[in-house]
Amino acid sequence: MKIAFHGAARTVTGSKHLITLKNNTQILLDCGLFQGLGNLTEGLNESFGFNPAQVSYLVLSHAHIDHCGLLPRLVAEGFRGNIYCTPATKDLCRILLLDSAKIQTQDAEYANKKLRQGEPEEMPLYTEKDVMQTLEQFQVVPYNQDFQIDADLTLNFTDAGHIVGSAAVHLKIKDDGQTTNLTFSGDVGRYGDLLLKSPQSFPQADYVIIESTYGDSLHQDLDPIEDTLREIIEQTCSVKKGKVIIPAFSVGRTQELLYALNAMELKGQLPDVQYYVDSPLSLQATEVLRKHPEVYNNGVKEVMKVDHDIFGFKGLKFIESVEESKALNGDPRPCVIISSSGMAEGGRVKHHIRNNISDQKNTILMVGYAEPRSLAGKLLAGQKQVWLFGQDYDVVADIRSIKSMSAHGDYEDLLQFLSGQNPALVKQVFLVHGEYKVQQVFAQHLQDKGFQHVLIPEQHEEFEV
Repeated sequence: MKIAFHGAARTVTGSKHLITLKNNTQILLDCGLFQGLGNLTEGLNESFGFNPAQVSYLVLSHAHIDHCGLLPRLVAEGFRGNIYCTPATKDLCRILLLDSAKIQTQDAEYANKKLRQGEPEEMPLYTEKDVMQTLEQFQVVPYNQDFQIDADLTLNFTDAGHIVGSAAVHLKIKDDGQTTNLTFSGDVGRYGDLLLKSPQSFPQADYVIIESTYGDSLHQDLDPIEDTLREIIEQTCSVKKGKVIIPAFSVGRTQELLYALNAMELKGQLPDVQYYVDSPLSLQATEVLRKHPEVYNNGVKEVMKVDHDIFGFKGLKFIESVEESKALNGDPRPCVIISSSGMAEGGRVKHHIRNNISDQKNTILMVGYAEPRSLAGKLLAGQKQVWLFGQDYDVVADIRSIKSMSAHGDYEDLLQFLSGQNPALVKQVFLVHGEYKVQQVFAQHLQDKGFQHVLIPEQHEEFEV
């Protein structure tokens, strides 16, 4: 059996891990879009490093675009197998992939308007038609059920606690007379998350592929999330009369913010300003989360006994039209704007940052991981000038962050996720979905816990196991 790493290898995006058995069955774990890697991004998304038509099955850990965003491209290039995921992941993929196809098409049309004579036309990575074909190939598998994919392959999902529907993938593989248990973590959530259940324990594995986004960090903030949010909003909106701009992923982070703000209202602590969610996708994702209360933790279920709408509160408005979004930039009144994308690399939030970044009364608040080369990453690093829409802008606004709002576990969470494993029985741990320096630190943490065989694959590197 071979495992090749065609994405999220020494970086945090583009998750793709290909298992090839001796009978040439190929199982692809995730098929994510590369994001936020500057000039490298386009080339990475156009070449898989393997033949999609030869892939037998695809197992999808969750619906974030860096894990599912190239599925339609895979299908367009010949993949005809089933895509296995949890029910909530399928629901989210429908809205996220259709939105992605729309963006791809619009970006290509915009680029083609500027073509010089003789230059080839830009083509989208995939179209809405490709997405609809992809959705036809989805097959849902509930958590904690052994599912027989074929005579040699059994799948089981456990809750990873990262976003609604997120799963760790457990495969029992019979290959050339041997049975191997392989676990792929997907993205691991937090123990004690505001909304979701904690990651589940899982049976002993022979091989583990685990994410390492925060493999060198601890998330603890000095103050609780609600206290920090209230302080930032009051200081910016009430004292300085400015705006708080929050880049947030449409799935997961936006709903966590809404839940925290709703909790502040229930306690009578919500600052009296307007709150806008400027992302049609966030509205759809919030509706999906409302449809899947089975993912909520016990604390949320208790709140729901006294508040039927845990994502709604006084002053909240979802913005859908482009016209309404543009109007926010011309409105001088203090407010809070939550808008995608989380790394501020695209979407409406980039326009809000451009319009507010050079005014000291405003605050740009980061609430999760940001790839260092992304706009959010540059702001977090303290860059004093950023390039936006063909122009340099001075960073005068206050830049703040709440690290504990990350949907990714820190290194203690990751070690707890692995705590049910006997390190002596794990033949190999592969670290993916992390920056190389971070992964080196996490590898040492693992070795200190007794996991002696830890590898950090490079892009397209293949291992015989």
